Amino acid sequence: MPHNTIFAGTFDITSLIFGSFVLFFVGLLIYLRREDRREGYPLEDDVTGRPEVLGGLFFTAQPKAFLLGPDKATVFKPNGQRDSRDIAADATSRAPGSPLKPRGDGMTAGVGPGAYAQRARTPEMMSHGGPKIVPLRVATDFSIAKGDPDPRGMSVVGADGVVAGLVSDVWIDKAEVMIRYLEVKPSAIAQSVLLPMTMAVVNKGRGVVKVEAILGSQFSGVPKLSNPNQVTVDEEERVAAYYGGGFLYATPARLEPLI
Repeated sequence: MPHNTIFAGTFDITSLIFGSFVLFFVGLLIYLRREDRREGYPLEDDVTGRPEVLGGLFFTAQPKAFLLGPDKATVFKPNGQRDSRDIAADATSRAPGSPLKPRGDGMTAGVGPGAYAQRARTPEMMSHGGPKIVPLRVATDFSIAKGDPDPRGMSVVGADGVVAGLVSDVWIDKAEVMIRYLEVKPSAIAQSVLLPMTMAVVNKGRGVVKVEAILGSQFSGVPKLSNPNQVTVDEEERVAAYYGGGFLYATPARLEPLI
């Protein structure tokens, strides 16, 4: 009899370990498939729009309470509610999985590269209180490091080479101690707009900030802030989506194949 046999017959410790692993792995798959259905469900049929019924052990997880933000607002997910927002896009065909074509301005339609999540209309907060992302005119105890280019006063140039306006301020992340946005004063409108720092290239030698995502004339369409000295997480989503959508929808040529 083999030394590793602990039960009668052919069931030994190797079989026990393998069987335990299979049961654990199957249980893990069921758990993950349930958890990834907390948001974005119920699904709808691409062609008919009819909601798909999900539930039971292998589908939707039971509602769980999440405490969000410093005020501990309680949100239950899943909650059985569908997204009631109108989608400003139409399917290119009736076949399931067909891509969506935006209606009107693709940069503000909220689909494709310009899609965004609907988030809280409150700013992201520091652990000890106060907005996390603010302009330097508010965060007076912060400054740009000596030797680094200061973009304030530089011209902002769009992908078409047209000057859109001037950088009027710099918005910093006080927790991460880094620049998140440049505040741009477009020439065409009175209200300033935000430019994500990840979308900007600062050319210290020429004294300009180059932006490839959108054209110079399109800066006036950037989503505006409700408060000039703070940005909500929902506004951050919409601003980033506008520039992201510009990589595809800013010009008709960008919609065409590369080859």
